Amino acid sequence: MTVHQNYSLKKLNTFGIDAAAKYFAELSSIEQFKELLSDKQYNTAAKLILGGGSNLLFTKNFDGIVLKNSLKGIELIKEDADSYYVKSAAGEVWHEFVMHCIQNNYAGLENLSLIPGCVGASPMQNIGAYGVEIKDSFYELEALNIHDHTIQNFTNSDCKFGYRESVFKRELKNQFIITSVTFKLNKTPNLNTSYGAIEQELEKMGIKELSIQAISKAVCNIRSSKLPNPTEIGNAGSFFKNPEVTKTKFETLKIEFPGIVGYELENGNVKLAAGWLIEQCGWKGKTFGDAGVHKLQALVLVNYANAKGNEIYDLSQKIMDSVKEKYGVELEREVNII
Repeated sequence: MTVHQNYSLKKLNTFGIDAAAKYFAELSSIEQFKELLSDKQYNTAAKLILGGGSNLLFTKNFDGIVLKNSLKGIELIKEDADSYYVKSAAGEVWHEFVMHCIQNNYAGLENLSLIPGCVGASPMQNIGAYGVEIKDSFYELEALNIHDHTIQNFTNSDCKFGYRESVFKRELKNQFIITSVTFKLNKTPNLNTSYGAIEQELEKMGIKELSIQAISKAVCNIRSSKLPNPTEIGNAGSFFKNPEVTKTKFETLKIEFPGIVGYELENGNVKLAAGWLIEQCGWKGKTFGDAGVHKLQALVLVNYANAKGNEIYDLSQKIMDSVKEKYGVELEREVNII
């Protein structure tokens, strides 16, 4: 294990922001994590756990130690009449893990294909797409306590999952390093094609027999057509959360803006499409130097070449202000700001 100083993070964040870490180490075992966390030189330093770097915006250098989680390994730990229990180390690439599950006919994650990032970040964010969230198939995770270096287990209820939220983004923020995640996946698929353009894409593909493989391929096709590849254009996927408003607020907005897009939730509130709000405010496709809003998806902010993190952040604030002014709706950033 080598600890680097003044280490460039440009290739380790999907926005491609040129920021540096005061200290940086890539760790491939829990023992290495414990060793480094026990080192007096680093145990009091600010810490940032880095997976795929796909949900971060660096607005400055990191004056602490960045720990790259490169724990690897996938195993089927048990099964019962209905389910497979599949355990993945936190450093596995999310999409590669999903493909592993699909190849083995472990059903439940197919709608989450092609989401960037690593497995360890998936429960932190409660990642979701096309009508499915991590909490739907999450079984448990193991995490290393940064302070006393013990391994603790967290169940589904322990994680307090919400919309792109978990306990690890709130009261336990910066207190644990997720080391592995176990999913409870179905032997008999519960195929979900009702969200977004999945059914249209399946028809376009000429699919006669529905399967988790077909749904995964359809999702990959849709995502590839709508979202820029971060290896080609710097971005972190959806920059904003879809805001939630009361039914009364939605009905009021609908009178003034008949085309407004909303989805009723189980709690009676309505989730608005943030991308629609941003597009209606005229931001889609706009560029400001090397920072901009993607031409195909207004939810995605991009770094076309050498934008600084502050330029992306300032653009996001202007977008938030304009949506608030026009619709009276507060947008919230989904991306973590460093």
